[in-house]
Amino acid sequence: MRDQSIGDFLQQLADRVPAPGGGASAALHAAQAAALLGMVARYSEGPKYAEHEAVISRVRTETDDARAQALQLAEDDAAAFGAVAAAYRLPKATDEEKAARSAAIAGALIGAAEPPARTVELSTRLAELAELLLPVGNRNVLSDVAAAAEAIRAAAVTGQVNVEVNLGGIKDEAARTAFAARAAAADHVAARAAATTAAVRKEINR
Repeated sequence: MRDQSIGDFLQQLADRVPAPGGGASAALHAAQAAALLGMVARYSEGPKYAEHEAVISRVRTETDDARAQALQLAEDDAAAFGAVAAAYRLPKATDEEKAARSAAIAGALIGAAEPPARTVELSTRLAELAELLLPVGNRNVLSDVAAAAEAIRAAAVTGQVNVEVNLGGIKDEAARTAFAARAAAADHVAARAAATTAAVRKEINR
C-alpha cells in the first residue's frame, strides 16, 4: 500500500473490494497528521527556536516514527479485513462446518479490531505532540498544526468506529470489553484535537 500512488489507492478504496476500507483510511489520517507535525517541527529549527530545541527535536523524531507506524497499521488493517472476508467464505453445510466458521469469524474479528484500536492509541500520542508543538512552533505554519489536529481527530474517530463495528461478532467477553475501552479513548482525543484547532484559529484570526 505504501508504494501505491495516491490515485491508485483511492481507486482501490472506491472499488467493490473488502479492503482497503475505513480502518486503512483511519491509519492514513494518522500518517498525514504525523507528516504535518513533522513538517512544522522542521520549520521550527534553528537559532530562533533554540530554547525549544528539545521539544522540537522530540516532535520531529516521534512524528517520523508515528508516520511509519501509521503506514504499517494501514497495511495491517487491510490484511486483517481480508482474513475476516476469508472466514465468512468458509463452508457452512454441516453443524461442524458452521461451528468452525463461527469460531474463525470471531477470531478474525478480534484481529480486525486490533489495527484500528492501535490507530486510536497512536492518535492519542499525536494529539499530545500537537499540543507540545502548538506554543513553540513556527507561527508561519501554525495552520498546519490545526490541519494535523483535524487529521488526528479523523484518525481517532474513524478508528473508533472501525473497532466498534467488530465488537458484536467477538464472542470473548473480556476481549470485547477491552476493545470497547480502547475505542472509547477516541472521544478524549477528538476533544483535545478540537481544542488545538480552536487555539490555532483564535491566534490566526486575531
